[in-house]
Amino acid sequence: MGLQDSVLSMQIQQEIDALRQRFFEISQYIGHHPELGHEEFKAAEILTKELKAHGFQVELGTAGLATAFTAEFDSGKPGPTIGYMCEYDALPGLGHACGHNLIGTMGIASGIGLSKVVEHTGGRVFVYGTPAEETRGGKVTMAEQGLFNHLDVAMMAHPSSHYQKSGSSLAMDAIQFEFHGKAAHAAAAPHEGVNALDAVIQTFNAINALRQHVKPDVRIHGIIPEGGQAANIVPDYAKAQFYVRAASRSYLKEVLQKVISCAEAAALATGATLGTSFYELSYDDMLTNQALSDTFTKQLSVLGISDDEIKEKEGGGSGSIDMGNVSQATPAIHPYIRISQTPIIGHTHEFREAALSSEGFEGMLIGAKALALTGLAVLQDADLLRKIKEEFQSALEVSSI
Repeated sequence: MGLQDSVLSMQIQQEIDALRQRFFEISQYIGHHPELGHEEFKAAEILTKELKAHGFQVELGTAGLATAFTAEFDSGKPGPTIGYMCEYDALPGLGHACGHNLIGTMGIASGIGLSKVVEHTGGRVFVYGTPAEETRGGKVTMAEQGLFNHLDVAMMAHPSSHYQKSGSSLAMDAIQFEFHGKAAHAAAAPHEGVNALDAVIQTFNAINALRQHVKPDVRIHGIIPEGGQAANIVPDYAKAQFYVRAASRSYLKEVLQKVISCAEAAALATGATLGTSFYELSYDDMLTNQALSDTFTKQLSVLGISDDEIKEKEGGGSGSIDMGNVSQATPAIHPYIRISQTPIIGHTHEFREAALSSEGFEGMLIGAKALALTGLAVLQDADLLRKIKEEFQSALEVSSI
């Protein structure tokens, strides 16, 4: 690290530390005022107000989403474009049990910290408010509209009980099957009916048989939201919903078609008619950019986190995140930062309390600094940016096979 690099690095850290009380107030406010996806008006307001106070140009309602936002700080000089993601939706009944009060605050803290030095480096800093990560991921809609295509890199970090490198996630489609049959008296005239629930059950049976013939990374899990009204009536309507996941979007397309064929076969066998639709937005698999991830890990080291404290992503990723859609548009990372020395599991009361604790806040500050310093490295190192972009193009080519 050169002298100027070191000076700018220290300046970023000092700028974030100088605002620690304000960032604490914001994270606590969002944490104590939980809002569900696409209802995060209070969170979006307090986050954008702080960004405006630090010279960002802010647009609310990005991509037609009422609680989404785009904030830009332009140095007026040529250079790379760095993007940070904010999440701030809560879980029903649990509040911020996934730590999104910290993620939203971390996103603006990173962007504000980096914006304080771009007059020296050139380039632009973007902070995006991405609502409804827990349900109908806002990043999906924003990515579909090309809002991240201009970024050189995109970053965010997620709270956890340990530091963990950015890894992969599963592509996911949420598919719904609606079967229409014919009602009849289940005892007096069952032969007059067409049992829609039988079609749902046969779909589940066929999918269970399919599991033997798909790759180990595939996950298929479903429910029956509607299966009839009374036991003495042949159900004329039944509905099944499934999440279908795979390690890549290309393989998921193959698996999804097989799942659809299971439902079509069930309709044919029972005489029911089938309607197929997607009941939630589709998530792409996360393509972690290793060059960018290594840079983030290096910045954790600068901040005093030892290599022994940082884990690799375990199991290749078994869940799905809408940051995956961002990673298909631009080089991206989604690492994890420690907010609790005690092991905690997401979507629990314990996680919510950790996200509101002073220990959780200190972890968030480390994450914000590491993200900002990673942005600084990209702004200053043309060779690093070249490696990041080359890796991204290669990853897209492999992913499409």
